[in-house]
Amino acid sequence: MQNYSLDDRYIKDLDPAKHEFAITTNDVKVFYGDNEAVHGVSLPFERYKITALIGASGSGKSTFLRSLNRMNDNIEGSRVTGEIMYRGLDINSNNIDVYEMRKHIGMVFQRPNPFAKSIYDNITFAPKRFGEKRKEVLDEMVETSLKQAALWDQVKDNLNQSGLALSGGQQQRLCIARAIAMKPDVLLMDEPASALDPISTSTIEDTMMQLKDKYTIIIVTHNMQQAARISDYTAFFYSGQAIEFDETRKIFTRPKIKATDDYVSGHFG
Repeated sequence: MQNYSLDDRYIKDLDPAKHEFAITTNDVKVFYGDNEAVHGVSLPFERYKITALIGASGSGKSTFLRSLNRMNDNIEGSRVTGEIMYRGLDINSNNIDVYEMRKHIGMVFQRPNPFAKSIYDNITFAPKRFGEKRKEVLDEMVETSLKQAALWDQVKDNLNQSGLALSGGQQQRLCIARAIAMKPDVLLMDEPASALDPISTSTIEDTMMQLKDKYTIIIVTHNMQQAARISDYTAFFYSGQAIEFDETRKIFTRPKIKATDDYVSGHFG
């Protein structure tokens, strides 16, 4: 395998005085047993921007994304090294309360996974678990979250309906509403539209564009058109490495590395 070194000159040009970062990673590696699936990824994620992680299947992008809120902890034999800095804390350290951290760094998965509960209870499940019992607060949380996920007008008269009765696109927006009910700073999205039809995909993309006013979004996508349409920055993953990172328009028009050019132009992957 060819060894690439991410050209960090652009990253250094992102002056912290001008760019506020929600998360930065330094030399993050992910191991499954003896297999090193992610090789030393160092990336900055600017606040209130959308960053797309692109690359072929098996390139490590979803594995890296899951490391950003410790989802790899749930996989037996996995190990993550390196720094993942959030608000001055390394969330990869042993003394971090993972459940508390996930209130700030939420996640939406590839396939919609609403709970077998009502729409209302899907959204209030986590807040109740963390001690919120006031009905007026929970009601406001449900309405605000559903509005931000562009679902309120469709379900406001049926909040006691099961989340499983919604269409696929509606279920995914319910999962987005459930994630943002905790008012996280960062929203991780792993192929959130890959299982949806084109109309639902467009709605999800519109929702993400509106959400970035309030949240930092990091999305894994195989859809090059989607990455080009919605993201501000793009990182290209290749064989477990982030080999190029830049503003999205530059990645898609003037990539510096041939492997990136080949991928975004459809020549491989």
